[in-house]
Amino acid sequence: MTSVSQIESATISSMLRDAAAGLAAEGIESARLEAELLLAQALGIERGRLYLNDTALGESALARFRALVARRLRGEPVSYISGRREFWSLDFIVTSAVLTPRPETELLVEIVLKAIGANASPRILDLGTGSGAIAVALAKEIRSAEIFATDISEEALEVARANARRHGVERNIRFLGGDLLAPVAEVKFGAIVSNPPYIRRDDFVSLPRDVRDFEPRIALDGGADGLDFYRRIAREARGVLNAGGLIAVEIGAGMGADVARLFADAGFVSVRVENDLAGQERVVSAQAAI
Repeated sequence: MTSVSQIESATISSMLRDAAAGLAAEGIESARLEAELLLAQALGIERGRLYLNDTALGESALARFRALVARRLRGEPVSYISGRREFWSLDFIVTSAVLTPRPETELLVEIVLKAIGANASPRILDLGTGSGAIAVALAKEIRSAEIFATDISEEALEVARANARRHGVERNIRFLGGDLLAPVAEVKFGAIVSNPPYIRRDDFVSLPRDVRDFEPRIALDGGADGLDFYRRIAREARGVLNAGGLIAVEIGAGMGADVARLFADAGFVSVRVENDLAGQERVVSAQAAI
């Protein structure tokens, strides 16, 4: 494996080549992309500018890059190193207080948009908002929406508020601290969306190191069978969801039938399991009975 201390070349192309080789040797699948992101951060430029000129770089830039690559080789996610992650073509602030937004979660946004439409004026609840990615994406797409976003972590809410300000939708979203639906028990919604914790407790040991050792466990741990939060949401959501209102929750692998059954047993109708672009079960959606 190419160690960080052996990355001696000082041109963009050679630095990228050597760093990508070192990352790939550690089993990092997107090694080239991550090397580009880290070098762009070290240089303080956009990633696309890396290929404008194969510039010779000085020792200070090389030292910064080495330090960033070393952090990645220790398992720290690129999103935490850079403090940024793209979601819904928007740039989000990310810290270790929140889960890294993932592309597959965009399906939740798509389902809400398809059900409600961009020209409606709904009241939407984002349960466990984390970085605020879902709430902010919906606020950008549905300009007249009134969005509530809850999280039990005040640190996470600080990140979410910063992201709402970053994208100019802070007036469209009310961020509330508390456990799931507790902060909104007296409010009614046309749609509820959530990416709750769903990792089975015994599965933590087999998670990738960058998830297991760095992402907040409170946002991952779904209990012994991974279904603890779905049980609570299915039981409590009907009290705040309008008749005919939509609920959509992200799910873990192999959970589609179990989560769908929880919502059906709780009296929801039109229960569906939705697949992501990779063909994996990703979202369970349902409606409150009319």
